[in-house]
Amino acid sequence: MGTDEILKQALKLKIEERFILVESLIKSIDEPDRKLDELWAEEAEKRLAAYREGRLEGIPMEEVFKDER
Repeated sequence: MGTDEILKQALKLKIEERFILVESLIKSIDEPDRKLDELWAEEAEKRLAAYREGRLEGIPMEEVFKDER
């Protein structure tokens, strides 16, 4: 069954059932990627070490979010 047929069948569902289907599909795409998480953790550790060693300057939170007000 192709995506067009699946979509036609899905559109016949009640709104609540379609919501559950959409939510399930989105969750299936948004599953954690352990390798990516490991890479981000390594990067965060490198940045923290650089900050503590004085090789990287911090930016005050107020400055980072000043345009959001």
